[in-house]
Amino acid sequence: MHSWLPIPAESDFSIHNLPYGIFHYGDGQARAGMAIGDHIIDLVKAAEAGLLGKRRFFIKIFAQSTLNEFIGLGKPVTNRVRRKVQEWLCLASRPDNAEQILTGRRSATMLLPVRVGNYTDFYSSIEHATNVGKMFRPDNPLLPNWRWLPVGYHGRASSVVVSGTPIRRPSGQILPKDQEIPVFSPSRQLDFELEMAFVIGKESTLGEPILADKADEYIFGLLLFNDWSARDIQRWEYVPLGPFLGKNFGSSVSPWIVPLEALKPYRVKGPKQTPPPLDYLKTTGSTNYDIELEVALRPAGKPAEETVICRSNTRYLYWSMAQQLAHHTVNGCNVQVGDLMASGTISGPTPNSYGSMLELSWGGKQSISLRDGSSRTFLLDGDTIIMRGRAGADGKRIGFGAVEGTIV
Repeated sequence: MHSWLPIPAESDFSIHNLPYGIFHYGDGQARAGMAIGDHIIDLVKAAEAGLLGKRRFFIKIFAQSTLNEFIGLGKPVTNRVRRKVQEWLCLASRPDNAEQILTGRRSATMLLPVRVGNYTDFYSSIEHATNVGKMFRPDNPLLPNWRWLPVGYHGRASSVVVSGTPIRRPSGQILPKDQEIPVFSPSRQLDFELEMAFVIGKESTLGEPILADKADEYIFGLLLFNDWSARDIQRWEYVPLGPFLGKNFGSSVSPWIVPLEALKPYRVKGPKQTPPPLDYLKTTGSTNYDIELEVALRPAGKPAEETVICRSNTRYLYWSMAQQLAHHTVNGCNVQVGDLMASGTISGPTPNSYGSMLELSWGGKQSISLRDGSSRTFLLDGDTIIMRGRAGADGKRIGFGAVEGTIV
């Protein structure tokens, strides 16, 4: 495909991508858009121009503060809208309505793209699970159930925020080293977790599981996810019911949802699973994605001093998103449009691919050096974490933009 619109070769938002988001022009009037190069296609104005058909219907659908109703129309509709926009971008010459439909991406204010009814976080990277296990259970890093099922927990949907939202350092109970009585304190071991999340695009029926090989019908698209974690609060509270205050104070997502269809050329097989999974978790074909990920840290007041502290890839996930969804619903749990399911920390096989400060600093024992000469074991106030993800090469790149948050 070739467009009349100049698109930088290195852009995350090629014509092969066209992710969906919600934005406004500074007037507070939320609307849906698609990212293309340095621009946004205003889908309300595209509907007004008759580009999508059913003018009044699509104006109403896209002049909303979330994408939920549009996503809920189903993939036959959402994919047709994407194709029509691609066709418009591939016209022989710049159309007369281009100025009406396009706006500058950097001048727009991005909003949370979906209304999140429920959020689940998994624990699907064997490298991450093994690393964390080694710190606390050196002789038995992986618990007996880990290779049999995608471990997860139900998170807090109300504190999922869009990229750029400041994250306030949480306070809670902490048990200091070599003490028996906890103290109430701001977290001293604040961390990020490099994750990928998928957005549910189709409702299921209570009591009816979703088969792993049918997962694509229910997954609308993917976005970057930072599961902020207060390790010291988490360590004291998690027995016996798991994560609570150490996790629910904030999770950041990228503003653009990349549709699953854009990522199909980048499907790959995941790691070999030993022992073989039970029948309901078995999949055919390639169900992982080759998406390169990176995390950068920018100290307070130093916008030019950004240090990439890890690089990973979603292909490392031991449990695929299809298996996560199958396990989530095998007991009959129903899913709803807009639900978020995050992968858990995506760590790779080498130390520079570990997806959290907990692993990079090995529990605070090793310092991470930054470009400005400072070092970290965990995050300081004023630090900004930036996560990026992309598949493909220049000209055909399928990127996610970035998700960032600053600790205050």
